[in-house]
Amino acid sequence: MNVSVVIPCYNEEDVLPESYRRFTQVMSSTSYEYELLFVNDGSKDRTESLLLSFAEQDKHVKVLSFSRNFGHQNAVTAGLQHCSGDITVIIDADLQDPPEVIPQMIETYLREKSNVVYAVRNKREGESFGKLLTAKVYYRMLNYLSDYTFPVDTGDFRLIDRKVLDTFKRFPEKHKYLRGLFSWMGFKQTPFYYDRHERAAGKTKYSIRKMFALASIGIFGFSKKPLKLAISLGTLSIFIAIIIALWIFYNIFFCAGSVVPGWASTIITILFLGGIQLFTIGILGEYIGNIFDETKNRPEYIIDKMINFDTDK
Repeated sequence: MNVSVVIPCYNEEDVLPESYRRFTQVMSSTSYEYELLFVNDGSKDRTESLLLSFAEQDKHVKVLSFSRNFGHQNAVTAGLQHCSGDITVIIDADLQDPPEVIPQMIETYLREKSNVVYAVRNKREGESFGKLLTAKVYYRMLNYLSDYTFPVDTGDFRLIDRKVLDTFKRFPEKHKYLRGLFSWMGFKQTPFYYDRHERAAGKTKYSIRKMFALASIGIFGFSKKPLKLAISLGTLSIFIAIIIALWIFYNIFFCAGSVVPGWASTIITILFLGGIQLFTIGILGEYIGNIFDETKNRPEYIIDKMINFDTDK
C-alpha cells in the first residue's frame, strides 16, 4: 500500500527541519511505500529553499511551490490533486498534530474498513481560552445552520482513501471548505481521538481575519439558512414595531407630554429596520460574491515549481 502525506506550508522555516525529520522517521518505520508531498503556499521566508534541499536528498519528498500565497485550503487541494497514494493523510507542518499517530490512523482505517478516519482533538495545548471557546461555538453554530451534520472539534487532519480522493477531484467549486466536503460526501467515516500539541516552532499563520474567512466559507458553503434569516428578522421587526406603536399610544393617552412627538418612533424604527436591511444585504452579498468567483472560473492556485514528480518544472 502506498501512503501519501500532504503537508501545506506557509512561512514555516523555523519548524520545517524538525517536521521533515519526524515525518521521515515515522513513515520509514512503517512497511508502506510513502511520499511526503509538501505544498509551499507562496512563503516569503526560506521555506521553499529548505523544501528543495529535502527533495534533492530524498526522493520520497515531493514539492509543489505556488507562484504566490493562495491560502491553506487551496494548498491542501493542490496536494490532493497531485498525490499518488492509495490512502492520503492531510496534516500541517507545524507539528501541532503529531505525525507519530499516523500509523495508528492507518491501523484504524484497516481495522474499521473506513473510507475516512478524521482526527478529533481530546485537548488542545498552547491555545488561548478565547480561541478554544470560539472554535467550540463555531462548530456547533455550523451544525445548527447547516443542512448536514459535521463532527465537532476536528480540523483538516485526517486520512482518506482513494475512493474519497477520486470523488473529491470531481468537485469544481473554488471556495472549498475541505472538512465540510469530506463530511458531506458520506462514505464510512471513523473518528480517531488524539491530544493536540503546541507548535514546535514559529507562530500560527491563522489570524483572526483568516479564521473568520474560513468560518464564513463553511457557513455560506453548506447552508441556505442565513438567507431565510431575512424572513425571521422581518417578522421580528414587525413585532417590535407593533410593541413600539403600543408603547407610544400608551404614553400619548396616559402620560401626556412624556414623549416628544414623532421623535422616538422615527429614530427607533429607522435604526432597527436599517440594521436589519444592512444585515440581510450583507448575507446576500456573501452568496453573490461566491457566485461571482465561481463564474470567473479562475484556477484555485498557480504552481511555479514541481519537484520529484514525473514532469518536474
